[in-house]
Amino acid sequence: MTHETILRNARLVLEDAVVEGTIVLRDGTIAEIDPGAGKVAGGRIGEDMEGDYILPGLIELHTDHLEHHYAPRPGVTWNLTAAIQAHDVQIAASGITTVLDCLRLGSDEDGGFKKGEMRAMSDAIAAADKDSRLRAEHRIHLRCEVSAPDVLDHFDEFANNDRVALVSLMDHAPGQRQFTTMEQYILYYKTKRGMSEDAFTAFVERRKKQSETYADKHRAHLAAICHGRGIALASHDDATLEHVEESRGFGVAVAEFPTSMIAAEASHKAGMGVLMGAPNIVRGRSHSGNIPARALAEAGVLDILSSDYVPFSLIHAPFVLADEVASVSLAEAVAMVSANPAREVGMNDRGSLRPGLRADLSRVRHNPGDVPVVRMVMRQGVRVI
Repeated sequence: MTHETILRNARLVLEDAVVEGTIVLRDGTIAEIDPGAGKVAGGRIGEDMEGDYILPGLIELHTDHLEHHYAPRPGVTWNLTAAIQAHDVQIAASGITTVLDCLRLGSDEDGGFKKGEMRAMSDAIAAADKDSRLRAEHRIHLRCEVSAPDVLDHFDEFANNDRVALVSLMDHAPGQRQFTTMEQYILYYKTKRGMSEDAFTAFVERRKKQSETYADKHRAHLAAICHGRGIALASHDDATLEHVEESRGFGVAVAEFPTSMIAAEASHKAGMGVLMGAPNIVRGRSHSGNIPARALAEAGVLDILSSDYVPFSLIHAPFVLADEVASVSLAEAVAMVSANPAREVGMNDRGSLRPGLRADLSRVRHNPGDVPVVRMVMRQGVRVI
């Protein structure tokens, strides 16, 4: 039996324009888009969207939000299934229909997780999906600390996991990428963790040595594995032209959080999707003092937004961009959270309002300058919010 849903009197956010009209969903896919008229073939009327926006389902490539539900306080871990469900509800209510949950691999002495915990999270996500507990579709983004001695051992736990859709190559050692100055490193590690001068000095020397010993060979090894398995690669915190050239050589698809305009421009020119944080757009600045994402948008080199640590920012940021950056239209801003991320990780069946694609979408009410309201979310034509 055919299942059909008709949504009329909507502002449809397409890849290149916003048009008023009707969208028809049939058996989990988008069947028709009819600009203008309130009726479609056969005189069918459908549900009145009251002039609200219809956006494609958002696609989130980088969020560590699940970690905050699993470990809500130092020394406290939560039931994994409950943590995943809490995370999933907030993701879906933000208009996100496909999410890549970040799992950290490699011991980086950041007070992180034990070996096996990330695999347990992945297994729990798969079990929750099998039990039909989830509203959004959950894939995995493996964040690999290439300077960690054990990162390859951790990665091996995911050797046959077909949920892995993205692997990022990171090096958080002092003097690298995000931490090009010791002032930044002191603030993030010594101050944050309350380390003594002697302990901090030993920590810095140990991390530098690990980076010198392992980073290059681990980066090359992981890149080769991912290319062999058809998994998209992301760089992380590229700061210089040398970093970008290295990433290009590894066939990187996504340049996550470049820390300089030079790196962002070069990454974009090289064909990588430049990803920045949606909270950066909403707040108007980076939480870590790096380049504002709006500057990249104004320069025409911002391609993808990620909610990072605030899921709702992914639906909020496109409207902020369209309202406040004259050179960015709403259609272009929405593509940064839908069509563009879908393309970079090879999800060609979703990301746009176009006949034949998955019927993943959200209904959003928004007035200029105000916070958007998500009124409905559908995944493959089924209402989940």
